[in-house]
Amino acid sequence: MSPQLAPLVPGARVLVAGAGITGRAVVAALSEWDLDLLVCDDDAGARQRLSEAGVPTITPPEAIAGASEFDLVVTSPGLPPGAPVLSAAARAGVPVWGDVELAWRLDASGRYGPPRQWLMVTGTNGKTTTTSMLNAMLVAGGRDAVLCGNIGEPVLSVLAEPAEVLAVEVSSFQLFWAPSPRPAAGAVLNLAEDHLDWHGSFAAYAAAKARALDGRVAVVGLDDPAASALLDRSAAPVKTGFRLGPPAQGELGVRDGILVDRAFADDLPLAPAASIPVAGPVGVLDALGAAALARAVGVAPEAIAAALAGFRAGAHRAESVAVSGGVRYVDDSKATNPHAARASILAYPRVVWVAGGLLKGASVDETVAAVADRLAAVILIGRDRAEFAEALSRHAPDVPVIEVVTREDAVVDETNESAVTQGTRVIAASGPGLGGRVMAAAVAAAAELARPGDTVLLAPAGASFDQFTGYADRGEAFAAAVRAATR
Repeated sequence: MSPQLAPLVPGARVLVAGAGITGRAVVAALSEWDLDLLVCDDDAGARQRLSEAGVPTITPPEAIAGASEFDLVVTSPGLPPGAPVLSAAARAGVPVWGDVELAWRLDASGRYGPPRQWLMVTGTNGKTTTTSMLNAMLVAGGRDAVLCGNIGEPVLSVLAEPAEVLAVEVSSFQLFWAPSPRPAAGAVLNLAEDHLDWHGSFAAYAAAKARALDGRVAVVGLDDPAASALLDRSAAPVKTGFRLGPPAQGELGVRDGILVDRAFADDLPLAPAASIPVAGPVGVLDALGAAALARAVGVAPEAIAAALAGFRAGAHRAESVAVSGGVRYVDDSKATNPHAARASILAYPRVVWVAGGLLKGASVDETVAAVADRLAAVILIGRDRAEFAEALSRHAPDVPVIEVVTREDAVVDETNESAVTQGTRVIAASGPGLGGRVMAAAVAAAAELARPGDTVLLAPAGASFDQFTGYADRGEAFAAAVRAATR
């Protein structure tokens, strides 16, 4: 057996922690092995569905009690190291792998043929767009590439597909549980406070992200101080980065409106910045990050230019929903942290900002201070809206603010009447469906305050799970409310 797969000897007892998409991918990847495979989840319904499919399951207390009997635990990435099942495994000296770690080891072992080239993309923001751009560049360059990871299919689910290159989006959670991958090239696009409730500190979050730079080529966003600082600590033999300005030798950047490669060529034009269909500087940075990884594996500039010209960003990423009365409505629900919201707002001259949700331990002060001169008004939703309101009172005291509350908030009576509290107008959302009624009220308030030339921008700066099933649900609720309001 390959040393990468040492714990997976015949008859090994393997616990899969989590019965979601990742857990099911792990089960599928290991189902043909001679293993005693068990799945642990606290969701009784998920356990029952797996049991009906012939997969043995146990409860978390059972897994904790029998932790020392396992040879390996493969965890879903969202479980932090302090989760009781994983803590019990660690105390018992049982190795814990994430799904990306397992996928890397399976691929490196040759189980699916010659190992692929892995190109890894991480960062606080822009991962999905950059990875999608990268995959488009690879395909345009004639490479047999597959898009996977934290976007689309888990890496484990695509290993059986014919491919020479994997364009892999990886989160900080996945990287924490994946110490072994050594990609052909890896990029950290940017770093800002996010998921501090999971990692415990910004330093721990950055350390997890830095694992993407452990391969042959390390790429960082040089305009981002925290990401740029990781380059010196990387052991990669080739180190480079990208910036919005003219590139120095060994970098990629923009000169006279053209993306230029001075890292993998002497001075090679790649594509016009104007051809990038993602608004603002963030679109150019995403394209540069993707181009750096593509150039690291020899993709021609013509392919990069063609891919960017034909690229279309995914849903809920600076997506224009409607224009009515000279006001543009934009859904950037994927801006789930303050850093992403800041970049989104700065792409427009004057914004009615729809914000709020779960801040996950991040501070919104720096973002509010940076965008204050762009704000025409702010509409706040979600559980952590008070933190937004406090930051606005400090850094943008003259900007009108409306808080949308619901009967679940127990702040105002269940009416549609408004009140004024500490300079902030409070309105109540009523009607069926929590997310729908919140967005209907938010969009109505935004439409009332917006003027011709303004952009009503959903860039929440927080996670969505307080009022929605995910960022897509939140974006769809916004779009539906906009369509209803602009008929």
